[in-house]
Amino acid sequence: MKDIKKYLETRCGEYSFYFEDINSEYTYSLNDKNRMPATSCIQVPIGMVLLKQVYENKINLNSKIFVSKNHMTDGSGIIKEFDEKEYTIRELLNAMLIVSDNTAANIIIDLLGFTLINDYIEQMGLTNTYLNRNMMDLDAKEKGIDNYSCSFDLAKCFKILYTSSFLNKEYSEMLINIMKKPQNRNNLAFYMPSSENFVLINKDGGMLGTENDAGLLMLEKGCFVYSIMCNKLPNSIYGVHTISTVTKVMCDIICNNWG
Repeated sequence: MKDIKKYLETRCGEYSFYFEDINSEYTYSLNDKNRMPATSCIQVPIGMVLLKQVYENKINLNSKIFVSKNHMTDGSGIIKEFDEKEYTIRELLNAMLIVSDNTAANIIIDLLGFTLINDYIEQMGLTNTYLNRNMMDLDAKEKGIDNYSCSFDLAKCFKILYTSSFLNKEYSEMLINIMKKPQNRNNLAFYMPSSENFVLINKDGGMLGTENDAGLLMLEKGCFVYSIMCNKLPNSIYGVHTISTVTKVMCDIICNNWG
């Protein structure tokens, strides 16, 4: 894993990296507690909080919300391309986590409220993670208001899901199964083979100057969580290349030298 640190030290920008073998509890990290813009990765704890409310019978996933033009948000997502219509909360959750749909994310944020979300984030022990604004709220961003996390916290979300230590097994597995389906293979998943023995559950996110990715890797040699956050980048492609290179080095180490 030291090769990853050496590589990142040659790259322009700021980096936060965390890796853990869940079974052996071996960890390797670089600036893993440094708070950085969370981008769409903040949608993972938002989804966890939503399902906590479902478990407590405060929200029904089959309830419907009418999505009007006023709800529709720029940036990532597909809902903004459709006519006004009703969606179930389950459909909004899927859209948020599979295609990082900002419209779906903002409706879920409005449904739960910032205070509730941040209270549960604190309960999960995500000490450097804060939801401070809606997706694509550029006015807030210009005022210095942003959503933050760190690589340790993002990786911890996936460990919490794997161990069912915040949600019960049913709802933990629901989120894991949703996040097996992301359509973007630019970052962590780029170099990973498609195989039933090589399963990736991940969430990525990006905006100008920032690229992030975090996930849970399940394979014959064990289960691993990891996250890499990149900030102050020259451009997005630079960040995607950095993340995919780090991923390849990490996977090569696991496949060839682990256990």
